[in-house]
Amino acid sequence: MHVYTAPVVVPVADEPIREGAVGVDDGRIAYVGPAADAPEAEGTTAFDGVLTPGLVNAHTHLCYSGFADMYGNEKEFFEWIQDFARRNPETADDAWKAAMQLGIDESIANGVTAVADVVTRPACFEPLFASKLAGVAYWEAVFIDNTAWETRRSAWREVVTDSRAVNNSDIAVGISPHTLYTLGTEVGKSLAELARTLDIRLHPHLAETMHEDMFVRRGSGPFAFMNRRAGLELEIADGGAGHSPAAQMEKVGWLGADSHVAHGVHLDKADRELLRTLGTAVALCARSNARLEAGEPPVAAYRAEGNTVAIGTDSRASSPDLDVAAEWPLLRKLALAQGDSGDGLNEWLVRAATEGGAKALGRDDIGAIKVGNRADLAVFAVDTEGDPYAALVNGAGGNCTATVLRGDLIKRDPA
Repeated sequence: MHVYTAPVVVPVADEPIREGAVGVDDGRIAYVGPAADAPEAEGTTAFDGVLTPGLVNAHTHLCYSGFADMYGNEKEFFEWIQDFARRNPETADDAWKAAMQLGIDESIANGVTAVADVVTRPACFEPLFASKLAGVAYWEAVFIDNTAWETRRSAWREVVTDSRAVNNSDIAVGISPHTLYTLGTEVGKSLAELARTLDIRLHPHLAETMHEDMFVRRGSGPFAFMNRRAGLELEIADGGAGHSPAAQMEKVGWLGADSHVAHGVHLDKADRELLRTLGTAVALCARSNARLEAGEPPVAAYRAEGNTVAIGTDSRASSPDLDVAAEWPLLRKLALAQGDSGDGLNEWLVRAATEGGAKALGRDDIGAIKVGNRADLAVFAVDTEGDPYAALVNGAGGNCTATVLRGDLIKRDPA
């Protein structure tokens, strides 16, 4: 057994521990409690700061770590998203793999030990499977109408089955039906059916912008124009569905306890209730939403109403970094501005980035420091005297000093 100690340990599964310790054996947590009571160990590593479970990035596209220039190009969402259709085909497999490795390394450097990663090219699976990260790699379906699906279905499915066949990692393979405005309705139903047949998870983007709401309800707006220009023929473009994107996702089968959605910015009370009823978590990506002027997620409402909330950074194309802890201050600010009392808010935010992310990924062995869980830990150089949750929310962003993956110290800053 190896023991890691810190002035404060925040297990999430229990109350914070002053002068705490975490014992690790064979990649799993074997002890959590006061350092004075820790069992005899072969080695001990003492950290300064606050030790937490490894963070979960519940929505990202690590492959776009090579597209970080898009973060600063000042394009609004409608123009920004169309750049991918141009750049993706121009990017070689070696470049995709290099970008993936950049994203993996940056994630680990920021205390992220599990990801919900949307995979755009088959070559991107390899670096992710080779990492020690936990999570799900979601093979993305995007810009496919029903006609195109007839010719692409078999090859698309083979990527899923082939990736699963060679995967010996702790990264599962899932399916990401991109959005309701980039896929035909029958394509979407086919993807949901495939996921259930293979017993794998789903992860779509939902209600990121009001343009999506316009398109789904009425078949109009910028996305209708974009699809016509791209030659996509989507059923919903013919007059719309007459209801919200969340209701449409339920109809095509993308929601459920085996799914979590990204963004959820423009969801009303009925939509949020639908997610709760179906057991679907939502990954909030507030900094990405701000960059793209997509709107502000209803953080206070999600908290007050009891939705399962996780936190994502989205990609480097719309976020300044892959630091989940750096999302906390903005989410706190939004919640307070939306009427949240602030009582318990800091703890709720830390839980969203840990156990909330674990729930979104369908995992019960990550996101908390408890015996039997994966030994994934993060250490942050923040105040250890006061409330550790407040210290983390206010200061953990950019201040991860150590990351432990499956019991191994992967990253540690010099003292």
